[in-house]
Amino acid sequence: MVSVAILGAAGGIGQPLSLLLKLNANVSKLHLYDIVNVPGVAADISHISTNAEVKSFLGAGQLSDAVSGIDLAIIPAGVPRKPGMTRDDLFKINAGIVKTLVEAIALNSPKAFIAVISNPVNSTVPIAAEVLKSKGVFDARRLFGVTSLDVVRASRFVRDLRPDVDAAALRVPVVGGHSGNTIVPLLSLASTPVSLSPEETKDLTHRIQFGGDEVVKAKDGAGSATLSMAYAGARFADSLLRAMKGESVVEPTFIALAADPEGAKEIRELGADSLEFFAV
Repeated sequence: MVSVAILGAAGGIGQPLSLLLKLNANVSKLHLYDIVNVPGVAADISHISTNAEVKSFLGAGQLSDAVSGIDLAIIPAGVPRKPGMTRDDLFKINAGIVKTLVEAIALNSPKAFIAVISNPVNSTVPIAAEVLKSKGVFDARRLFGVTSLDVVRASRFVRDLRPDVDAAALRVPVVGGHSGNTIVPLLSLASTPVSLSPEETKDLTHRIQFGGDEVVKAKDGAGSATLSMAYAGARFADSLLRAMKGESVVEPTFIALAADPEGAKEIRELGADSLEFFAV
């Protein structure tokens, strides 16, 4: 059993993510932190008949307590993307939020695994790494950018083209990064072979890369992908929790290549000599 903190638990991703983690049998303690509204979220979720104990932590004054004695911190905190907003726009706001949260984790639970959902992941994860380095507690094998939504979308979108495919069982590796053209789905390596025409492959790849734009447009200014991101985040967390128990689990993530020097050699041989982070 493990203790998990969700930082940004009262937000659009944080609330459904908290619900899904409350349902996870591997979680014994669930710390919910946010700067607003989190006591009500925690009270509501605490009534669910699973064994995880839920506690709420409100505001900067309780941040240290929220991240003390935890095994896993999941960070969905930050502002959502709105129509016309680029990931660079998000960076200006969310970078500072992630920095503050990771500093608290470094000081209070330096051995905790950290899963960053806050966008732009391509930038927030390197920031988190620099914070951990500055505190002398950086471990490349314990910091992750959650890119699971790209994998989830790839599986679902393949089924949209091929209804005989089981989307829940299909695994499509997605590598690169977590923004637009940096998202590279390896459709030819899907766990179940799928025959696609060149045109289908091109269109499907673009849809996976820019799937978030579909949601932003459909919500018409009311937010970005929250429910699907919460599902993807919970799936990543479950994979990590199972791996912590010793199970062999494969789940793509945006990670510092220092976590696997031998694997990094293969990636850098493709022409990216100075690459420090990669989703793989």
